[in-house]
Amino acid sequence: MVVGLGAAALTGCSTTKFRTYSGPPVTRIQVFKGQRRLQLLNGERLLKEYDFELGFAPAGHKSFEGDGRTPEGAYLINRRNPNSRYHLSLGISYPNRNDIAYARSHGLSPGGDIFIHGTPNPLSNEDDWTWGCIAVTNDEIEEIYAMVRDGTPIYIYP
Repeated sequence: MVVGLGAAALTGCSTTKFRTYSGPPVTRIQVFKGQRRLQLLNGERLLKEYDFELGFAPAGHKSFEGDGRTPEGAYLINRRNPNSRYHLSLGISYPNRNDIAYARSHGLSPGGDIFIHGTPNPLSNEDDWTWGCIAVTNDEIEEIYAMVRDGTPIYIYP
């Protein structure tokens, strides 16, 4: 029932990927990598929940460019791409200072460009195909894109 409340506040037209949202604000995103569950919350109230795919090496925290892992920890949604190769995308503020320092201590780049994004048709039935991003369906990224504002905290758990 609670999950349906967030969906009820979404409106959109099937001819555009840009929807509007007039429900309660999303105050945080929780990502549970092991369970493949992404949750949008307003305070402690669950607004919406999604399944997702990860990178080709999903276990563990992202440490280096090209490792196929998704970061773990506290970050922010810091940008949006309406012209993404993956339909729409929301940027995650990886790498932070600690991520950069760790990678540099090993003589490597931490990488970057970690997003929540949609899924191109050729990959719609594939498991864990990204390079470290969080992939949902194109319909779902349209909802998420409408609901989430830049600056929203995102907590990514193992």
